[in-house]
Amino acid sequence: MTRIYADDYSKGDILALGRCSLTASEIIDFATRYDPQSYHLSQEAGERSSFGGLVASGWHIASVWMGLYVRVLLCGAKVEGASGVDDLRWYAPVRPGDVLVGAVEVLELVPNPIRRSIVTIKKKGSLTREGGDKPLMTLVLHSRFHRRPASAPPTTNKE
Repeated sequence: MTRIYADDYSKGDILALGRCSLTASEIIDFATRYDPQSYHLSQEAGERSSFGGLVASGWHIASVWMGLYVRVLLCGAKVEGASGVDDLRWYAPVRPGDVLVGAVEVLELVPNPIRRSIVTIKKKGSLTREGGDKPLMTLVLHSRFHRRPASAPPTTNKE
C-alpha cells in the first residue's frame, strides 16, 4: 500500500525499507568528512582498535537508515519533517560488505492538539545485518504527517 497520509498508518505496522551495503571507500569517505576517528579512516587503524578492523561511523549508519526511509516511505508523502529522534542506539559495528536491512515499526499516532490536520507518527527504525535477527542500530523517529483531506481520494493499494 502506498502510504501518503497519516491515515494510511496504524499502530503496529511493520514496514520493510530495503537493503544497502557499504564499501570500505564509502566508510572512509564519510568518516573523512564527518567523523574522522581512526577506526573509521583505515583498516590498519581499525585493527589497532578494539574493533579489530575498519568500521562504519554510527552517524553513517543512521544516515543509511534515513536514506532507505526517505526513498521507500516519503516519496509522495504528505509529510512536514520530524520533531526529533529519540533513543538512537548502535549495538554492533558495521564492516565493509555487510548488507544492512532497514525496517520501521509504527509505535504510536499522536494527533496535534493545535493543528488538527497534522499527526505525529512515532516510529521505531532499525537496521539489522542480512540474515541476522539482532539490530545493529535502532532509533525512534517522530515524523509529522498530514491527515487525508476530505477531498483527497483514498490511497490505492499497489501490492
